[in-house]
Amino acid sequence: MTWYICAMNINDDLQTRWWNLEAKLVERFGKKPDMEAILFLIGIQEFGGVHEKFSKEQKQDLMHVATCRLLSQSGFYELEGVDDDGWPHYKQLKELPAMNLMEQESFLRDHVLLYFETINFK
Repeated sequence: MTWYICAMNINDDLQTRWWNLEAKLVERFGKKPDMEAILFLIGIQEFGGVHEKFSKEQKQDLMHVATCRLLSQSGFYELEGVDDDGWPHYKQLKELPAMNLMEQESFLRDHVLLYFETINFK
């Protein structure tokens, strides 16, 4: 039973930190972003800036870049380099663990929080 209480505290802390990040993003952008919007923002940051307009495919690519960048923090991916158009390319180093949907969400949120801490987002 002790493990369950500890796990709840960890999840509560994750949720509190997530709400704090959401509040900062609302303050900065004027509305609460969902996970796709957050991945898109991280992708733009990693790509190096905003273009006048991204195609639907490029938006998906930006979210993929963001996911790879986030998971590189735990050694799942590694940056291979940047192509001539400025797009980062990652290679997968190890398989992701099997997780249910709730675990995946927490795993990704934890990596997003680490990313924003790393870049000193205030």
